[in-house]
Amino acid sequence: MKSRVKSKRIRIKSYSIMLLVILAGLGSTGLFLIKHHTDNRQMREAANNFIHILENKEYEKLGDVLEKQSYTSVDYTLEDVKDKYDAIFNGMNIDNIQASEITFEKINDNEQEISFRLNFTTPLGSLDNLAYQTKIIKTDGHYRVKWDPSLIFPGMEGKDKVIFHQWKAERGEIKDHLGNGLAINEEFKEAGIVPKDLSQGNEEEKKLQKISQQFDISVEELRQKLDQNWVKDDLFVPLKVIESNEAEVIPGISYRTTKLRYYPLKEAAAHLIGYVGKATKEDLEKKTYLTEGDVIGKAGLERALDKELRGEDGGEILIVDENGKEKKEIQTLKKVDGKTIKLTIDNYIQMEAFKHLKGKAGSTVVMEPKEGGLYAAVSSPSFDPNKMVQGISQQDYDKYANDENKPFISRFATGYAPGSTFKAITSSIGLDAKVTYSNKLRKINGLSWQKDKTWGGYSVTRVSDVQNVDMRKALIYSDNIYFAQEALEMGEKTFRNGLRQFIFGEKLDLPIAMNAAQVSNKPTFESEILLADTAYGQGELLISPIQQAAMYTVFQNEGKVVYPRLLVEKGEWKTKSAISSSTANEMKDCLEEVVNDPNGTAHLLYNQRFQLAAKTGTAEIKMQQGEKGDENSFLLAFDAGDDQFLLLSLVEHYTAGSSATQLNKSFIAELYEYFQIR
Repeated sequence: MKSRVKSKRIRIKSYSIMLLVILAGLGSTGLFLIKHHTDNRQMREAANNFIHILENKEYEKLGDVLEKQSYTSVDYTLEDVKDKYDAIFNGMNIDNIQASEITFEKINDNEQEISFRLNFTTPLGSLDNLAYQTKIIKTDGHYRVKWDPSLIFPGMEGKDKVIFHQWKAERGEIKDHLGNGLAINEEFKEAGIVPKDLSQGNEEEKKLQKISQQFDISVEELRQKLDQNWVKDDLFVPLKVIESNEAEVIPGISYRTTKLRYYPLKEAAAHLIGYVGKATKEDLEKKTYLTEGDVIGKAGLERALDKELRGEDGGEILIVDENGKEKKEIQTLKKVDGKTIKLTIDNYIQMEAFKHLKGKAGSTVVMEPKEGGLYAAVSSPSFDPNKMVQGISQQDYDKYANDENKPFISRFATGYAPGSTFKAITSSIGLDAKVTYSNKLRKINGLSWQKDKTWGGYSVTRVSDVQNVDMRKALIYSDNIYFAQEALEMGEKTFRNGLRQFIFGEKLDLPIAMNAAQVSNKPTFESEILLADTAYGQGELLISPIQQAAMYTVFQNEGKVVYPRLLVEKGEWKTKSAISSSTANEMKDCLEEVVNDPNGTAHLLYNQRFQLAAKTGTAEIKMQQGEKGDENSFLLAFDAGDDQFLLLSLVEHYTAGSSATQLNKSFIAELYEYFQIR
């Protein structure tokens, strides 16, 4: 009995020992598996941390993930590594860094190989699928990334550098239809001071005084420039850009050549062509494709056509050795110079149109009436755009800004009540509506008229007391009362339907900022007085000189409006039927009489050598009936023989002797002569 019990105890003990052995074995395997899993996780975590640092450019954290021996063995300190990444990726504005295709391959228990690809955006565009490879190794109980310069850019080694050469696109030029420059790239001299060239004591003071007089810069301002933080004895301190032929030998002054935008027509085309300048902080925020120092269009066509004119910068990113010898091309992009843009503008006509305004506030537009090309679009007074590019002084800018005639306004694109020139449109609508006809007489007495007592104290006035008035006489004498009565007889519906055939409310296909022409502030006149006033070019009409010129092309085109064009390459011109051809031809004859008849308001322009048609206009701006208001003078004039040109001129604040007709008389004669010899 005892032996069986003992035997049983021995078997139980044996089983216990075996179980313990089995459990011990299982425990060591489990611990191994846990440890293996932990190592893998830590390796991947080290790799992911490194990639996260690269993607987010958090180079200050590199010390947490890099194996020290790896970078010190290639003669780098941790600070060297951080600075290298920072100089290349931040210095070159490399962004949108993204990793992909991350793979791991085990080498042994303490090492794994990691491969990945990086995509990012450089100043030259997208750079995709750059292949990187390194090892994750265990040192001092931690997993670290084995680093060498190829982890900046594949192919880098030792003390290699990455350099970026930018090839700036040359801005395209703007030319007139004959190829004359309106905005060109020109070499200038930039005057400056190298401080060491200035002697000490009295001699330095004398030189500064001479420089001050020569360049119209106060000595105080000169000293401020020389006292800037960056200035050193051997550095060039720029003062002023001047034309190359103005560079004189002046003690203490050095010159360097610089290329700048130049506007040969200066004030004559400033509003149309505009000017360029360096991109501001606000520009950089709005247009992400710009970089600091970029020159962009700031006004006029330079701004409207900036994308085409600027072109596309190019460049190359290279790996070079520590001596600067090229080793590998990383990325290259060919530069594309800006496009040269040819305008319909005629350089001579633009200059002469501006000159004949004699500095008065106003505008002149000259148009080729058959195809719509603008020969001139002038605004006066003006400013010199070259000063804006070369660096305008505060004194000069203040002079422009404080001028009551507002020289920065583009008057050719500003809406005005057109005055009596608009009677030609009213006549045309009346003729087509069979309300107006050339020999229809209206008996009008006196210089003022009102429809009835409901008009209260308001009346329409005229200049000449002509009793029996037909359409031709009304145009010759510019009779407001006649056209007011014609519009009332037509009624608002007929009159507005006629106006809709023109370009009211339309946005013109021109690179010029301009509100659409309007008939009235509201969809209906809401009063007969406003209908009557609109008929002779007042009321709430707002039409820019360019829009007026386009509307009046109907008389040279069998009743079709020819839309204005400014770019030669635009191809075929656009037209729109507005009035019948018979009405257009009749109106053309009538407008010739306005010039030929001794009583015509445009008779001042009569010249037996020319077949000219014209209509003058005056739009009075006043607060209430009876008071004397400020007057704007208008002139519509066109070649009725060969249809070579159409002119629309405006003079604000008209005074005796300075009407649009008086200022443009000799200019019109010059136009005829110019077209004969061109």
